[in-house]
Order: sequence, then structure tokens, then C-alpha cells
Amino acid sequence: MAADLHPIFLVEEALKAIGLTTADGHCLIPGNVLHSWVVMAVLIFLAVKATKNITLVPKGLQNFFETLIEGLENFVVANMGEDGRKVFPVLATLFIYILFSNYEGLIPGLDAPTANINTTLSMAVFAFVYYQYWGFKLHGISYFKHFAGPVAWLAPLIFVIEVIGHFARMLSLSLRLFGNIKGEEIVLVLLFILAPIVSTVPIYFLFMMLKVVQAFVFFMLTMLYLKGAFEEAH
Repeated sequence: MAADLHPIFLVEEALKAIGLTTADGHCLIPGNVLHSWVVMAVLIFLAVKATKNITLVPKGLQNFFETLIEGLENFVVANMGEDGRKVFPVLATLFIYILFSNYEGLIPGLDAPTANINTTLSMAVFAFVYYQYWGFKLHGISYFKHFAGPVAWLAPLIFVIEVIGHFARMLSLSLRLFGNIKGEEIVLVLLFILAPIVSTVPIYFLFMMLKVVQAFVFFMLTMLYLKGAFEEAH
């Protein structure tokens, strides 16, 4: 019975059909990587379509992406000041990629890359390295003051606590996104088995909104970590 309920993912099955499999019959390329490629291909296609015929009065895809990017940029600048424009391209890329990755899981035969801990942890590690990079770039060796606290004699203890706290951010970012997206997919599967139409359709649209929230939470937390790295230590 368990084998009958195992999800069938079209991209992986297509690769298996052309012989790209391991010795035990599994797909040669990890599923989360394959579905990440699907998201990237879709985003590249949409970007080309949106910018193919740019007009002064935007419409269609151009209007959608201009509205989305302008809204995100205004949010970043409102919270970080003009310095936020330096990191906005990376923040916007994270948000859009996570959003489309989350939505991929709602399409039958596809899977959300963000429902895999390897994907979310990779993004969390990148976010960690990225804001630390800006901290050292802007403040040099003085950036270590962020880890020392305001009281000199407590600095050794505070430093250890701060380092642990910063590494915990990676765990928090990755597990929060992974847990929510994976949990939503499990709930959808269970509801579809128990009551295919009555329960699945309403919760489907609820999850469409929640997937936006999850992408925004990752985006916002990364922005706040960057804001902290940009600020002078006190």
C-alpha cells in the first residue's frame, strides 16, 4: 500500500525513461536539484518574456514584475535606508526563487525544492555567509564588536553566545521554511486521500497564501540580518 501512495514526479520519471538512473533504479540527479532547475527555467522564460518588449506603460508580465520588485525594494529601503539598495538584488532573487519553488509543490507531478532540507539549508548558509561578508566589508576587523556586547568584562562570554546565535540563524531559516512547506504538502496528500474535493480545494487556496508568507519570512529575516551587519557596533 505504501508503494501505491508514493508520489510520482514527472521530471524524475522522464530522466529515468531515458536511462539516467543509478544502479538501484533511482534518478541520477537528486529530485530537489531537478525541480530547482525547473524553477530556474520558468523564471528565465518569464524574465525574457517580461523584458522582450518593454513599454513606458507596463502591462502583463512587465507590470507584474515591476510591481513586485518595486514593492520589495520600497520595503527594503524603508527598513534599511538607502544602503538597502546595495543588497536588494540578492534579497529580491531569494524571495522570487523561494516563492516560485513553493508554488511548484502545488502542481501535480512536480515537487517544491523548498520541501527538501538540502535546498533550504543551502539558501540559509548563503544568507549567513552573505551578511557576514557585508559586515566585514563595511567594518573590517571592527565587525567583531558586534559579537562582544556592550560590557568589556563580559565580552568573552557574550562572544561565544553571539557566535552560537549566528550559527543558529542558519538552522532556524532552513528548518522553518522546510518544515512549513513539507508539512503543507503532507497535509494536502492526507486530505486528498480522506476527502479529495471537499477538503482539498479550500486548503489548497489557503496554502497558496501561506507559501507567499513563507517566502516573505525568509526574505525579511535575511534583510534584518543584513541590517544588523550594516549597523555600527555599540
